[in-house]
Amino acid sequence: MKKLIVGSSLVILIALIACGGSDSKPKEKEAAAKTSEPSLSDNPVYQKGLSLVAQDDCVTCHQVDNKFMGPSYREIAAKYANATPEEKKAVAQRIINGSTGIWGTVQMTKHSSMTTENAEAIVDYILLLKK
Repeated sequence: MKKLIVGSSLVILIALIACGGSDSKPKEKEAAAKTSEPSLSDNPVYQKGLSLVAQDDCVTCHQVDNKFMGPSYREIAAKYANATPEEKKAVAQRIINGSTGIWGTVQMTKHSSMTTENAEAIVDYILLLKK
């Protein structure tokens, strides 16, 4: 009889331990959600660049995901993903001064009234869009 009680108790204890592990999954999901990166829309660099792009005529030729008249922002971000600070400044200067030949024969118009600071902010915004 003692063996039956001890054996039954052991089986119940093992079952309780095995079933008790299910609590950790919601906690793991909660911890993962807390440690995940914030969305781009929370990033002030993203917000500033998005605002500048919307204020200027950039969307006339560029889209985020699709090539239009000019390359998509994601294509630009991929090309300059590992750009040095000097290369980023050169891209900003091409926004201001216009360019041709970098992405084909279509000329990018000048944005000569744009400040260097704003052009560099747009470049930083675009580089955030890399996949």
